[in-house]
Amino acid sequence: MFKNLRAAKPALFLLLTLLTFYTMNAQSTNPNPVLHKTQQVDSVQLFYREAGDPSKPTLLLLHGFPSSSFMFRNLIPLLKNHYHVIAPDYPGFGFSDAPSPEKFEYTYENFSVLLEKFLAIKKIEKFHLYIFDYGAPVGMRLIQRRPEMLLSLISQNGNIYMDGIGELLKKSGQQAASDKEEDKKEVYKLFELPFMKWKYTNGVSDPSKISPDGYNLDALLMARPGNKEIQYLLRRNYKTNLAEYPKWQETLRRLQPRVLVIWGANDEVFIKEGAEAFKRDFKNLEFHLYPTGHFVLEEYYEDAASRILSFLANTKS
Repeated sequence: MFKNLRAAKPALFLLLTLLTFYTMNAQSTNPNPVLHKTQQVDSVQLFYREAGDPSKPTLLLLHGFPSSSFMFRNLIPLLKNHYHVIAPDYPGFGFSDAPSPEKFEYTYENFSVLLEKFLAIKKIEKFHLYIFDYGAPVGMRLIQRRPEMLLSLISQNGNIYMDGIGELLKKSGQQAASDKEEDKKEVYKLFELPFMKWKYTNGVSDPSKISPDGYNLDALLMARPGNKEIQYLLRRNYKTNLAEYPKWQETLRRLQPRVLVIWGANDEVFIKEGAEAFKRDFKNLEFHLYPTGHFVLEEYYEDAASRILSFLANTKS
């Protein structure tokens, strides 16, 4: 699980170790614990969190940038008694392997293919899909190929509309598309602690509710040798998602799944207009804006869990 992490800052490595073992030990007497597992998929060892009865409907949680399945640490315990919950880490994120770009091509398409193989190994044929940030292009590519797998859609700042692209994302996209060294350096700043802290805390209603665990853990994992280049390649690849937006919208319009939107109204990365855009396409839509930023679950995980459970209870599985 901690492969290559000791090359990162020792203090942060110690923090990560304590956080992980505290979480595991706190669950040791729980009859329905959150499990921490790995699964070999092709040449990549994927880490994932899993909880709940596998015979119940599956809720697939897909994380974004710069996070990992750790972002669902507070949400999963509130859902696990009702659903089979599973949250994988992509290659280069969380505790999954981070193979070099020479050994693995870092694209959202490849992430989705790997995810499809992972679900096949787990014998998961249908699921309720929760998309956040990078989870949107990963999850929607899978649904584009396998629409029969989708039971319902929950979008938490998971954008699929041009309306939702904020100025910050437009600027970093232009810099990533450039071949100038000074632009690459600017993009690299997105993979460092100050930006990660900003992304977690910008626009929140109460900064004291934001635990430093999340952004410090992200910074530690980004500090692994070679990881910033991996993230840079993914940022360059994001433009391929924009071209797919109309196709994803058309697929979802045809499927007309029940949709729950829970969105941070003050998010400057995927702005609230991206949330509002869902209203154009779906007849059966629940919509909730929160007075917070990008990471809704850092402040409002209890309310979000309540809305998710209510939404899923009224959704055919």
